[in-house]
Amino acid sequence: MLRTTLSLRERDSLPFISAGPRIITDFMSTPSKHRSGHFRAFWQSVTEGFELHQLWGQFVSEARASYRLFSADVDWNEIDSRSHGPKRLVGAIWALFKALLMMLTPSRRVLLLLAIVLLVMPESIHLNRIPNFSFQIHFRGWGIAILFVLLALELADRVTMKRDLEIAREIQEWLVPDHPPLVPGLDIAFATRPQNTVAGDYYDAFLRPVPVQDTGKQPLLVAVADVAGKSVPAALLMATFQASLQALSATSGTLDEIILGLDRYCRAHSLDGRRFTTAFLAEIDVDTQDMQYVNAGHNEPILRRASGVVERLSTGGPPFGIPVFSQTVAPYPSGRVHLQAGDVLFIFTDGVVEAVNDRDEEYGESRLLHCIQSAPSESANATLNRVMNEVNAFVGPARQFDDITSFVVRVSTLRQH
Repeated sequence: MLRTTLSLRERDSLPFISAGPRIITDFMSTPSKHRSGHFRAFWQSVTEGFELHQLWGQFVSEARASYRLFSADVDWNEIDSRSHGPKRLVGAIWALFKALLMMLTPSRRVLLLLAIVLLVMPESIHLNRIPNFSFQIHFRGWGIAILFVLLALELADRVTMKRDLEIAREIQEWLVPDHPPLVPGLDIAFATRPQNTVAGDYYDAFLRPVPVQDTGKQPLLVAVADVAGKSVPAALLMATFQASLQALSATSGTLDEIILGLDRYCRAHSLDGRRFTTAFLAEIDVDTQDMQYVNAGHNEPILRRASGVVERLSTGGPPFGIPVFSQTVAPYPSGRVHLQAGDVLFIFTDGVVEAVNDRDEEYGESRLLHCIQSAPSESANATLNRVMNEVNAFVGPARQFDDITSFVVRVSTLRQH
């Protein structure tokens, strides 16, 4: 039988025992201010500075997003037709559990089922059939251990995927400008907020490297596009769209020819129209500030004149990549406007107006129009921050389901040809 008491000499001869009281004494002798400071620093690193109500709002938002993900694989019509009342609740829970289970690998499905079985079994059993030998099995302890192993495996997968996505985001950041071009008479600003690590929104502004054949000038090309879908698939198509636009704009073709080339490319790679692209493209003559534009199924940009009058730029055609069922491809008509000093052009993707808060309310175009109309005479960056901050304040911690991109062009001075 093992002795549970040790003599003073025996205790001091064991370093890990004799050191224990000293460690506890040292910890207790640490000033309480230092201990509270260490705890606050630890809590700040865990919560990343969020308040409790913000953490709760984030949890609710993530829980709703997870429910939407799992419920997408559930046949709710079958559940409604076969059961009612409590049976329907049980059927819904079972269907959601199966949807969650099937998202795991086969080996992890087995481990999860084994853990659940162990957790519902009696807490422990004693085995003493062998003389002078007995041991106890704690089923729930093993079940909890298996759940922790599953959690560690899923976190490892998430970390690996996150690293890959971070690399993809770095590559994607090379495809869009990190700062606006300096163009006399124009003040430009832009910002994006991806729904995930990578995004399907694209924006750019640059002076065309080759003079246009009709005018002999190098206009400013402005582009904002939104690929259908989200995350990696949309980001890959966004990269190909960027490459196509850069290649076409390096020729002496007109804006109309660039638009037709983009549409041909998108139709060839749209997976029968499932991956279409909405876009707004414009060329601005930096001397006269005349603008030619084409709206390819995109949200209508807002042109707020210096007088306060608001115009919407809608001239164009359907999104790029929509299948056509005839031999002749209809050309995209283009619109023309003359920009004047004090005018503000606001281009955005649908993620701005479709941003939702924790009550599932959309930000909407009415709020956006009011924000643009009420903006004072300010820089493009100030207008951009005004809109993005208002959208962020509206949605709060609610998780978004689309990328958010805003692009502002402000005419600072009137230039004559």
